[in-house]
Amino acid sequence: MTSLARRGVLKCLPVAAGAVMTGVAGSPRAVARQEGDPSFPQPEIRSSAPRTGRLETRLTVGFTEQVIPGVGTVTTRTYEGVIPGPTLRVRPGDSLEIEHINALPPNDGAAHHDMNVPHHFNTFNLHTHGMHVDPTGEADNIYRTFEPSDTPGDTTTHRSRVEVPADHPAGTFWYHPHHHGSTATQLLGGMGGALVVEGDVDEVPEIAAAKDVVVFISELKLSGGRVPDLTSHGTYEGLDSTFLVNGAKNPVLTIAPGEVQRWRVVNAGAVTAHFLSLRGHEMHQIACDGITFMEPVATSGLTLPMGGRVDVLIRGGEPGTYKLTGGGPSQTLLTLVVTGEPRSMPLPTSLPGRSTSLPEPTRTRHLIFRSDENVFSGAFPNAYRILGDGETPPADPLAGRSDLAWGRLAADFVNQRVRLGEVEEWTVVNDSHAHSHHPFHLHTNHFLLTAVDNRRLAAPVWHDTVSVPPNGSITFRLRAEDFTGRSMLHCHQLQHGDEGMMQIVDYVR
Repeated sequence: MTSLARRGVLKCLPVAAGAVMTGVAGSPRAVARQEGDPSFPQPEIRSSAPRTGRLETRLTVGFTEQVIPGVGTVTTRTYEGVIPGPTLRVRPGDSLEIEHINALPPNDGAAHHDMNVPHHFNTFNLHTHGMHVDPTGEADNIYRTFEPSDTPGDTTTHRSRVEVPADHPAGTFWYHPHHHGSTATQLLGGMGGALVVEGDVDEVPEIAAAKDVVVFISELKLSGGRVPDLTSHGTYEGLDSTFLVNGAKNPVLTIAPGEVQRWRVVNAGAVTAHFLSLRGHEMHQIACDGITFMEPVATSGLTLPMGGRVDVLIRGGEPGTYKLTGGGPSQTLLTLVVTGEPRSMPLPTSLPGRSTSLPEPTRTRHLIFRSDENVFSGAFPNAYRILGDGETPPADPLAGRSDLAWGRLAADFVNQRVRLGEVEEWTVVNDSHAHSHHPFHLHTNHFLLTAVDNRRLAAPVWHDTVSVPPNGSITFRLRAEDFTGRSMLHCHQLQHGDEGMMQIVDYVR
């Protein structure tokens, strides 16, 4: 993120088994807005029932074998037997009730002594990424563990209940597993799905008229048709990434000249950011990380860190074939074909966005993301640390900062206590010289990005995930609201997170 102009600031970017129980498999309104291009895959939609305000559904996690054209036969852990999982659609005030079935085999019996060494690859839980919901109990509680059965072939059942606040912002979010030690492996196998909160922005006439398209980008690390478990630091370093959009390699999407479509783009990868560019077209960004802007912003390209989302409006240009690229100019994510009878669809001029004004802070914090190479013996030699205010103390208090465990996640140590309602200013510095791609992600609350590399942005932007530039910094303001309890911040390069680049945040009154 280098430009300070607003166009440069916006760099945030077969139907499964396991049926819906009391929800509906796509409300008529949601389904209608996604119809129109049967050749472009869309994840199955599961929506809350309009009369009850409940989405009660089941998600089964197991090893599945799929044949993906252009990739081959792939065996990996999935939700509901497909990549990605179903799209869950709710509205403010609804409840999301999920029965999780763990159909994975037992974890191996290897002794586990260091929580910051990847482990228990068949254990998972639920994170509703970007949602402003309760981080405790059976809601967005990433400290829970959904263990597999100890008996091969058996399953276990676990339940989540997430109450969506009545004033929750409408936007694009997503769900994925977040068990510390197994997250990177499971995300690189394709476990994840879109989570859409419907609301005010969807009623803007120009947006209501546009086709609603989920563009869910998965990143797989395949070796011999399988995603290997992260059993050593270099497990994934020699493997090229395979990028899928809605489970397909380079799918084809059609649009008419002058037609406007709304794309909900999710970077569900664990290790790669995407610079999104669509040749011959401007992208009119209307939201970042689920928070709507006050007006659309035209841009020719934007960077989407791992875990980040953008909502963009695309208006079909001249007839022809165009590539949406990301992860590098030669990496095609999807192909857009402009064809058919011209249409004349306008773009909105104003949006029901969130104000980007916060009071002056009454507290400051300073964090340092640092990776140190070859400091441990064994399969995971690197130390991924978060230092600065609230840093984790060394395992041996007498060892001082020479202790190699210093700055890595500790199970019961609260690193940051944040008071609800108090405005804080945080500066996060990237002090890594190698393995330096560190997207900062905060659970439960969005934050307002105000500066990059100590240079103020022309217009602040709400985020829940943002890349910290190598040898640089980000500055943001935070006002935590509504929910108390233990939550988390971490690096969303998820191998770094699994190896300790993570802190416990306790929201208090």
